Amino acid sequence: MSSLQINAALLQGARNVVHELLTFEYPADAVLSHYFRNNREVGARDRAFIAETAYAVLRRKRTLERLCAGSSGERITPQRLVLASLTRVAGYNTKQLAGALDADEVKWLDALREVKLDAGTLAEQADLPDWLADRLAALMPEADVLALVRGMNQPAPLDLRVNPVKTSREAVLKQLSAEGIEAEACPYAPLGIRLKKKPSLAKHPLFLDGSIEVQDEGSQLLGHLLQPKRGEMVMDFCAGAGGKTLLLGALMRSSGRLYAFDVSDKRLAKLKPRLARSGLSNVHPGVIASENDQKVKRLAGKFDRVLVDAPCSGLGTLRRNPDLKWRQTPESIAELQEKQASILSSASRLVKAGGRLVYATCSILPEENAAVVDAFLATHPDFVRKPAAEVLSQQNIVLDTGEDLRLLPHVHGTDGFYAAVLERKA
Repeated sequence: MSSLQINAALLQGARNVVHELLTFEYPADAVLSHYFRNNREVGARDRAFIAETAYAVLRRKRTLERLCAGSSGERITPQRLVLASLTRVAGYNTKQLAGALDADEVKWLDALREVKLDAGTLAEQADLPDWLADRLAALMPEADVLALVRGMNQPAPLDLRVNPVKTSREAVLKQLSAEGIEAEACPYAPLGIRLKKKPSLAKHPLFLDGSIEVQDEGSQLLGHLLQPKRGEMVMDFCAGAGGKTLLLGALMRSSGRLYAFDVSDKRLAKLKPRLARSGLSNVHPGVIASENDQKVKRLAGKFDRVLVDAPCSGLGTLRRNPDLKWRQTPESIAELQEKQASILSSASRLVKAGGRLVYATCSILPEENAAVVDAFLATHPDFVRKPAAEVLSQQNIVLDTGEDLRLLPHVHGTDGFYAAVLERKA
């Protein structure tokens, strides 16, 4: 429990953000960024409180709605969801909130403390929409669904990736330790560092000189599955803001040619300053109109390795993006599946004989993962699956999750990731 005293302005800030978030019009991180840009007087500690409170409401929305409904027959409001979260999830007491509440709210909170909830449905217990709880229940026992969701409801730690072109993991750990920043080596990713807390690193010398980047350990492992070598032709096909591109370039020791393609010039623009810091000279970003762009067709059969980190539901990233479970629908998943199949098929044409293709998502749903790969292999007999554990063990990474890579927050401490390693027959 925090020792923070909550005043009316702080409570109002949290309530306003939650009100905006619950329209589900925009991603949660965009809503928060917009709010803080428009309220620059809000200090760092108050920003953290508002963000944590808003995310807690998104994580535990169904439980909080049940609590509020049980304490009065009145309409459930963002204010009441925030108060329920602060008292029943975050452990604040009435004394800490007294300066922000009127007499009616104090009375309502006293009633709320007495509310006992029955077990509820699996979806209610898991704070998931019904459709998603049903899909997960079809894959695993209820106890496993609840264990997975408990992992998803924990805020994600801050993971860093060391840039081996500039420094070593040992050197960075030593420097962070000297500065009193608690950190340890990630258990799997050879370049990964996990911080105990979440200090702001935007102005840290190691960040400014490109020695470190923020990147989840699971995301780092995708680069090791691709395993690019010096001097090769490599493609990051859905490069986005380029986190994996930078890792691939570093693993190639800035040699060969590394293409970073994406359909969004806005996302690729974010790669530019990161690339400048990284010291890499082998990266060639390019905007494409779609997976079937002429640029893609002209490069057919030229690449040793192609990474497809496909657009997906993001349901593996609920620790960071809890709004996604409320924003995705069965219909949006079906649309994504079609897109994923098209992108994988198009990207496969880039791979030369004997080359490697890695298909990855940050989803936990089989229909976005193994189902897409199985359907692809059924129509592309020139590609074969390679066991992910075998590829990782060649790099002294001991991690066996079956034929494909499957990472889960409550098991591996990473976001939820899936990846399949495919090779084109020589």
